[in-house]
Amino acid sequence: MKIQESGENYLETILILQKRNGIARAVDIAKELNFSRASVSKAMSLLKSSGYIEIGNINQIVLTEKGLALANEIYEKHCILKDFLMHIGVDEDIASEEACKMEHIISEQTFNCIKNLIKK
Repeated sequence: MKIQESGENYLETILILQKRNGIARAVDIAKELNFSRASVSKAMSLLKSSGYIEIGNINQIVLTEKGLALANEIYEKHCILKDFLMHIGVDEDIASEEACKMEHIISEQTFNCIKNLIKK
């Protein structure tokens, strides 16, 4: 089953918060995404039942192996697409916003071509 774009955004946000703060909590996710805590709670429940996250002993959100793999994949796409857009002259804020949209719909073939171009 393919995860929806919103689920991918939550996983990426959890990963970013873990990198930045060492921990991700529902309240942090809500603040980062400017969503209500109720919306985040519902999303976390869905991600947990799908096996992407677990809730730790201090109520922190922990990515499972499956969740971490997908979060890393999405985050890599975001970073590479943002770099590519900036490389061709797009302002950083716009590049970040558009990379966030593109990361969910780009084909693997197109992404790999961009990735290879950026590495050169």
